[in-house]
Amino acid sequence: MSNVRHVNAIAGRLSLRAPQRRSLEILDRVTEIVPPTKTADLSAALDIIKSEFPGITNFERNFPSLCFALATGVGKTRLMGAFITYLKLARGINNFFVLAPNLTIYNKLIADFTANTPKYVFKGISEFAISPPVLTTGETYERQIASGGQLFPTTINIFNIAKIASEVRGGRSPRIRSFREEIGESYFDYLASLPDLVLLMDESHRYRATAGMRAINELRPVLGLELTATPFVESARGPVPFSNVIFDYPLARAMEDGFVKEPAVVTRKNFNPAGKSTAAIQQMKLEDGVRLHESVKVDLETYARENGERIVKPFVLIIARDTAHAAELMSLIQSDQFFQGRYADKVIQVDSSVKEEETVEKLLTVEQYDNPVEIVIHVNMLKEGWDVTNLYTIVPLRAANARTLIEQSIGRGLRLPYGKRTGVIAVDRLNIVAHDRFQEIVDEANNPNSPIRLKQLVLDEADLSRKTVTVVAAPTILSSLGLQSATPTESEASSATPPPAFADPDEMKVARLAYDAFRKLSREPDKVPNTSYLSRPEVQAQIVEEVRSQFQPAQMELEGIAKPVPDMAAVVAATAKLMVDRSIDIPRIIVMPKGEVKAGFKPFTLDLSGMRYPAPSEELWAKHLRTDQIDVIGLAQANLLEERLEDYVVSGLIDFSDIAYDEQADLLYDLAGQVVAHLRSYLSAEEAAQVLVLHQREIARAVHAQMQDHFWLDDSVEYHHEVRQGFTELKESAFTTNNSPPLDYRVSPADKSNMARYLFGGFAKCLSTIAKFHSDTERKLAVILERESLKWMRPAKGQFQMFYRSGNDHLEYQPDFVAEMGDCIVMLEPKMATQMTDKDVLAKRDVAVQWCGWASEHARAYGGKPWRYALIPHDAIVENVTVEFLFKQYGCQ
Repeated sequence: MSNVRHVNAIAGRLSLRAPQRRSLEILDRVTEIVPPTKTADLSAALDIIKSEFPGITNFERNFPSLCFALATGVGKTRLMGAFITYLKLARGINNFFVLAPNLTIYNKLIADFTANTPKYVFKGISEFAISPPVLTTGETYERQIASGGQLFPTTINIFNIAKIASEVRGGRSPRIRSFREEIGESYFDYLASLPDLVLLMDESHRYRATAGMRAINELRPVLGLELTATPFVESARGPVPFSNVIFDYPLARAMEDGFVKEPAVVTRKNFNPAGKSTAAIQQMKLEDGVRLHESVKVDLETYARENGERIVKPFVLIIARDTAHAAELMSLIQSDQFFQGRYADKVIQVDSSVKEEETVEKLLTVEQYDNPVEIVIHVNMLKEGWDVTNLYTIVPLRAANARTLIEQSIGRGLRLPYGKRTGVIAVDRLNIVAHDRFQEIVDEANNPNSPIRLKQLVLDEADLSRKTVTVVAAPTILSSLGLQSATPTESEASSATPPPAFADPDEMKVARLAYDAFRKLSREPDKVPNTSYLSRPEVQAQIVEEVRSQFQPAQMELEGIAKPVPDMAAVVAATAKLMVDRSIDIPRIIVMPKGEVKAGFKPFTLDLSGMRYPAPSEELWAKHLRTDQIDVIGLAQANLLEERLEDYVVSGLIDFSDIAYDEQADLLYDLAGQVVAHLRSYLSAEEAAQVLVLHQREIARAVHAQMQDHFWLDDSVEYHHEVRQGFTELKESAFTTNNSPPLDYRVSPADKSNMARYLFGGFAKCLSTIAKFHSDTERKLAVILERESLKWMRPAKGQFQMFYRSGNDHLEYQPDFVAEMGDCIVMLEPKMATQMTDKDVLAKRDVAVQWCGWASEHARAYGGKPWRYALIPHDAIVENVTVEFLFKQYGCQ
């Protein structure tokens, strides 16, 4: 029987992506209609599976073997963990054999199946946490035989194909086939005799050779599960697709769903190779590739800084024609003629004479941030097992047909460094620099039979000559105290920053210690509820004492000359004044419920007037078969019916994350009953069943959408807020820009459509050194605030930690402007006039108004200024209006 509960539980615990979950659902269905057993009739099993999955025409093995073709980067190893978990928990299978095609993948699989490793595939599976599977490998199986280890209840064998397929010198069999007295047979024969051995084949297209096929067949597993991103084998007549692909999730889908980078083919604007020598084109591609690489490096750093992520170091892969060509390229890149020798110690050549496994091991370290290598020269197209995430630029310099070039080169660079798309184009894109092959690659990508569709990136000469840098907008108080940001960049020196407030090095050291002590004290809001309290005598006395205990004066060069100790009290007082003058009191407010939070959905009557699915005809079912919903059609044709028609609706509803089956089962079945009754009002039971199978997901979504209007939250649950800090240090922001100096904020740039590319400076009251605006309206508002406020700022991400609900997600709200006026502190949000009533805009407004109310309450208790919020349409912001006028018109309090 179907085990949908196990599928749901495993998908949730392992956080499976949609294609991984679908694969697990297919395995659930297949093992229901063809239970894994040694006695299964192969021909009959094929017919049964074909009846539901017509794409299967041949198992291609001497046992039922099914291929799951998932694009690179989607997560095949995690899916193997899900398969094993499901077969253990739902089908009681205890013996698994995981096959690797080479040493690199073999070692990676062992690591991923070993507990307490970073990518452990069973993390979150409580059953395996209590009783983990025994891991048997090509190096450990003999020791485990000697100790009786083969008798453990759940065993996962991981072997390299060479361990079982190849023969050793002298005509002897591999050791795995050697007789062992402890078990009365060879380990290979022991495995073949197991009644429940399931074979999982990673990169299964590598096991189609005669020796590999024969060895696998001799293992006689009850089921084979193949995983690959390339479900075909090459032949003299071209690629031959597998006949046992049961689920195909190609690269195009993975890109569309955001699981991998977007590959883009790169060329120059108006590039024409006619009349250019091969050497000239090669030089141009290399230089453009490195320029692009430098730009990407900046974008990656900027993204990491803005989002508090680790900084990713990208690298360039150059594909050479042969070893001699690789050596020539290596010499060129290490010379002074190539970017003034800047990459001389940042390039490695991977010699094709080295064994493939050793080559990949050498390449794998390139992903590490402390590895200086930024250019890799390689001769052969890199194959499976090289799972780096920081390859961003590929420069192919060897001849290859477009399809091979696309599939083999980009396959190694598709993985995302943060595991998901960021929304930043440069961070989410893989670049293939192919000036002379541009049109050929575009044509291949646009071929209806192509596995992907490439984006195009055309570089202008101006873009190539314009160097991008990361610029940090640091709070001005940091430069006043002589403090640098945590991870300074080359560009910080070029930013306009105020001079330090202290000239003497020892005074500067005291100021830094005082600043750190004041920051620490901010976590005691009962003692220091806002920055004005920093000037109180008892607070300053405490800080002076703490600074004195930590201060170490600079060592004098001439012995015997004692340098006077700085006036601690004066420096501490001056530091406190700087903190008051160059910051705004932004409290840290935490909201928490009192007691248990209870929520759910109230019973209601569905509006089903718009649901009128016709009775499916045989022709309609066949048409649906041609739209890739093969499984759905197969379910109906094979009479895959739940015990009750209501179960179709319920099983679709429990997939939504906000529905808890155990707590809401009665309501779910009531709603499902309404749907079934509605369908039965004009369809027969059989027709209603076919509609429920065919449109299960659409029906579940329709019901779930109506449920949202009947969501309830226990009103008896009280929420309270706590002020954890009376003030917080101002956070820095990071921007990507070219080397152009900041523009005068008072002057509107000529190209207003590209506002985000400019930096602005020249401020007198802004609390950061520079600022960036997304529109000219924001620049105008900055002009108004420079004229009228005491000080203002553009808050960085994480400054307020306010969150609003968008659909089922809770997202951070980052207001556009905060300014301190004479009598209040204001939060300002300019917005396009056409967006003023958008759901997300109003949700942000509501959380901001609530936050301002709490902040005002705290301020009033300690003599501070109240907070106010305004949501302002863009066309109302002109330079001659006042902040007071804007609040009279658009204030939300």
